[in-house]
Amino acid sequence: MKKFQPTWSRREFISAIAMAGAGSAVMLNPLTAWALQEIDPKVAAIVAKTIGIDTHNHVDIPLLTAEVPGPKIDLAGEMKKSGLSAICMTFALDYQKLTEPGQAYERFLNGLTAYDQQLKNNGIKRSLNLADLTAAHKKHQPTVIQSVEGCHFLEGHLDRVGVAYSRGLRHLGLLHDSDASVPLGDVYTNAPQWGGLTKFGAEVINECNRLGILVDLAHANMETVTAAIKVATKPVMISHTGLDTRLGNNAFMAKMMRPRLISKEQAKIVADAGGMIGVWTHLADTPLEYAQNIRALVDVIGIDHVGIGTDTKLTPSYGSRDGFGPKPGQQGPPPGGNMDGKPDGPPGGPPPDGKVSGGPPQGGGRPRVGERTNEAWQDQKVGFYYAVVDALLKTGFTADEIGKIGGGNFCRVFDAATKGHS
Repeated sequence: MKKFQPTWSRREFISAIAMAGAGSAVMLNPLTAWALQEIDPKVAAIVAKTIGIDTHNHVDIPLLTAEVPGPKIDLAGEMKKSGLSAICMTFALDYQKLTEPGQAYERFLNGLTAYDQQLKNNGIKRSLNLADLTAAHKKHQPTVIQSVEGCHFLEGHLDRVGVAYSRGLRHLGLLHDSDASVPLGDVYTNAPQWGGLTKFGAEVINECNRLGILVDLAHANMETVTAAIKVATKPVMISHTGLDTRLGNNAFMAKMMRPRLISKEQAKIVADAGGMIGVWTHLADTPLEYAQNIRALVDVIGIDHVGIGTDTKLTPSYGSRDGFGPKPGQQGPPPGGNMDGKPDGPPGGPPPDGKVSGGPPQGGGRPRVGERTNEAWQDQKVGFYYAVVDALLKTGFTADEIGKIGGGNFCRVFDAATKGHS
């Protein structure tokens, strides 16, 4: 398999994502005009019946002790609007460079404490297993699966996996953008240097399998994924990606995003091991294009191994008073990767309107198109899952197939990982 090395910096990646709305508007195709005007009763029935789950959704919270728990967020309201039953609620610790021992662990614990309070404010509980998910759906109550993106908080301490489990974490992303202080494997956008999965990475997977935590191999390169599947005794997932044959209509974005996509070969390896892959909304200008990206992956690995993993945010971006975390209107680390924490901005200066888009607490206008889950596409008229179900129907999927894609496949893998654990 041809191995794609990253040719774009994290700065270029984030800046282009932030400007994608403006850039893609120049390259419209007939699908871009598609939008729902109202919710079709058939769509509403499928949304109500199925357990709709976004397998990778960022809910921004403060990670600095002085700022916990942060401004109140309307997570329950956004979930109700979306039509989703649950999200894998995630956060990352390497938005700024980690410079001291214990720093990542402190950020991790602060993040969980902030989530505790935000969930309490919204009347939402974490689902620890499939029984919890099913019960919440029957009661029409939104729920979350606690996740973290990257094992930086472990700092080589395997026992911290147990601490995370005791705090409600049931979905663990092995890698993120930067290497942990004790690396677990090769990140797909960095030059490979660990030979794939490391010994510590294998130990973490074994501990997750023992405790009952679903392992997520997003951000892992081909060698790491292949080795991880050989180690794992339970199915794994890749929560947010897409096929490298589905590059969209923006040549700049396509070139930059390609290292973050997977080949058909890699997708088959995950599926053959019983796992699943979430398709993100990036590189799809409309819900119908998104549904077609899902169709393309289904055609490769089958209906039982594909799900939804948007890599968007249900709630507004949170930017620390001290500059920590993503700036308004951004998904992931600040521009420049800002792993060094330096104030930085998009190449060429601010957006055309002179504003840095984003929501509270910073103000400054609306978030960019594609950042927020319920504003994933231009002129989106309904909540996210309603738009996706409608598009999947238009793409030829049946109601039963939509149930699998919408959340059924995730439920199967989640159950396999957590069954027998409370």
